[in-house]
Amino acid sequence: QVQLVESGGGLVQAGDSLRLSCLASGRSFRSYAMGWFRQAPGKEREFVATVSWSWSAGTTYYTDSVKGRFTISRDNAKNTVYLQMNSLKPEDTAVYYCAASSRGVITTTLEEYDYWGQGTQVTVSS
Repeated sequence: QVQLVESGGGLVQAGDSLRLSCLASGRSFRSYAMGWFRQAPGKEREFVATVSWSWSAGTTYYTDSVKGRFTISRDNAKNTVYLQMNSLKPEDTAVYYCAASSRGVITTTLEEYDYWGQGTQVTVSS
């Protein structure tokens, strides 16, 4: 069992930066791939970024709209995954969710994630 608690959301202006954090509890954390998803009002939840079970292996993947602006990382010693968001745009406004996948390797599909955080609101003004 893995429990995820997110933090770091807020209200910012376009061009600003935020770092989201997701603290995980559970002894199997190191074996899980981690992902970030987001959901804007009236839209489906969409994939943002994922990192494999081993951060040292350096396996990450991003959706096209955030490439070059967002960075996902993890610190297994701290049981934490991060999403560094730079050059934020109004279209980034959404509730952001972290998720854990027992699959262990990167995946972009919601169905392959087993655990989800409660979500944290990110609002970017023009």
